[in-house]
Amino acid sequence: MSDLGWELSTASVLFHEAVARRLGLTAVEHKALGMIVRGGPLPAGALAPQLSVGASAVTGIVDRLVRAGYVERRPDPDDRRRVLIAATADRPDLSAIFADLTREMGTVVARYDAEQLATIADYLEHTIAVLRAQTAKLSDPA
Repeated sequence: MSDLGWELSTASVLFHEAVARRLGLTAVEHKALGMIVRGGPLPAGALAPQLSVGASAVTGIVDRLVRAGYVERRPDPDDRRRVLIAATADRPDLSAIFADLTREMGTVVARYDAEQLATIADYLEHTIAVLRAQTAKLSDPA
């Protein structure tokens, strides 16, 4: 089972590295863009804990995403002292990149019944929680 976990982790990281390269980004920049698209607009400070990086690293990530034309900085309408990071209208359409993956994963999911899918979802939710906790531990400078 541990070999499967390692293989899944490696395959996932390498897939997202390939997607990022296709967009001219690093994997962390690609993940930041995804967070901004899904949860934005949001203050840059909100990205730091989600990415497990410091404020200065987020500034560099956002700067590179702005230069690539994927995001923009906007004044916060509720607090003029704060800046929000928002995805641009002309950001890349990732649906084409993920179309094959979505289709093939749909085929995989169709193999399981509702009870099995619930078990898989439970496993994934707990795995995500463990990974987030371990990431926080490793990111703690102390």
